[in-house]
Amino acid sequence: MELTLEKLKSPEHWLALGLPVLLKIAIAILIFYFGRYVVRAAVGVLRNVLQRSRVDVTLTGFLCNVAYGVGYAMVVISALGQIGINTNSMAAVVGGAALAVGLALQGQLSSFAAGVLLILFRPFKVGDFVEAGGVKGTVEEIKIIHTILRTSDNQEVIVPNNAITTATITNHTARSTRRLDITVGIDYDADLKQAKAILEDLLRQHPRVLKIPAPVVQVRALGASSIDFAVWPWAATSEWFSVQCELLEQIKLRFDEAGISIPFPQMDLHLRDTRSDGDKTTLQVENRI
Repeated sequence: MELTLEKLKSPEHWLALGLPVLLKIAIAILIFYFGRYVVRAAVGVLRNVLQRSRVDVTLTGFLCNVAYGVGYAMVVISALGQIGINTNSMAAVVGGAALAVGLALQGQLSSFAAGVLLILFRPFKVGDFVEAGGVKGTVEEIKIIHTILRTSDNQEVIVPNNAITTATITNHTARSTRRLDITVGIDYDADLKQAKAILEDLLRQHPRVLKIPAPVVQVRALGASSIDFAVWPWAATSEWFSVQCELLEQIKLRFDEAGISIPFPQMDLHLRDTRSDGDKTTLQVENRI
């Protein structure tokens, strides 16, 4: 078709050229708004399903945000493709950028994956007293990248989640009861049966020592300077530390009353006169532990 000046001045010519473009733009706008509505609705359904499944709130929010981001990106790419923009090169650029970001944030992504595992498998929960990532404390908050612990002296420690999942986790409050492991040594000259009877009586009389499982008192070892008893009572986990402190104090007081000594390292100083020269005396000191 030959393009003449009259055709260039004709509104019908420009309308014929612009109508397909306008139609494509209109369809792209419809795809964008309708697609965004569908994505929001799908994310809402996903959120309801996760909440009914009692998935952790942090993980629910993260998964919904990821689903929304992916869906929104697909809608935008579809709308741009409708206009006629080559989305293949755009997808390649986005993919390359994502790879570069992933390589730069390897540590953070590792902590993120570890956070997902912690939320899914729940080796501990908020309020538990744990030893994780080389830190011992009460769990204050479990986030997707890190976990916040509060130590016994009220310090706040932020531990990356990948440091937690790659090491041993000890949850001290996972069980409702806990055994105390107390070792008590007595002198070889002390009355063995009397000492054992005192220990058993203390455990029997203590109001917070559990009757089931039954406490145990046994001779554990014949040491170099003492006879060692293994004292194994059980207590509620929340009272474990206070019960241990009370028992240690009571054992010492009862042994003192009964005249049973608890051996401890001693240093004997032996002074020996090695040479006497007039008024001058030289003393040699011998240390023996």
